[in-house]
Amino acid sequence: MTDENRNVDPLLMDHDADGIKELDNNLPRWWVWLFYLTILFGIFYMCYYHVLRAGDLQIAEYQKEWKQGEEIKAAANAKFEASLASLQPSKDAAILAQGQHTFATLCAPCHRADGGGLIGPNLCDDYWIHGSNFVDNLTTILNGVPAKGMLTWKGVLKPGEIYAVGSYIYTLRGTHPPNPKPPENQPQQPEKPSIYE
Repeated sequence: MTDENRNVDPLLMDHDADGIKELDNNLPRWWVWLFYLTILFGIFYMCYYHVLRAGDLQIAEYQKEWKQGEEIKAAANAKFEASLASLQPSKDAAILAQGQHTFATLCAPCHRADGGGLIGPNLCDDYWIHGSNFVDNLTTILNGVPAKGMLTWKGVLKPGEIYAVGSYIYTLRGTHPPNPKPPENQPQQPEKPSIYE
């Protein structure tokens, strides 16, 4: 570039690419100060978290929150398990709808959508492997049957969800799905009739 062109536009730099020339403009002052602030913040962050170790890093914060969550969950499960003996199946339509949704999502692959049984037992007949009372059903859902492949749901579902799905399963008793799995083990106990009869 000639000196004559430089005099025409003093901000125009000497080099060009495919006829495109670059202007030597100063950056806006607010952008420069913001850049300096990010540098200062980076230095502060490094010193506070990595040099002085005054604050918890993300993994330590996660572990603290996870531990608090596990304590809350364990307390809720313990309270639910302590109240099992007094629970009765719900007749509330909203709770039953929630239970039906949970059943369709998590239980139907083994028990069929109609409760007639596949890998898992038939939930519609009068024969129950782990006890026929509502409390027995909730306990089975809570603790699972790991020996037969049923998950322990108390670590996955909230107590209210377990109660809802147990209540929904209770409504399946006495229904007659097509081609059900044959009866297994214990007949239903007569002292605990279904509230839906």
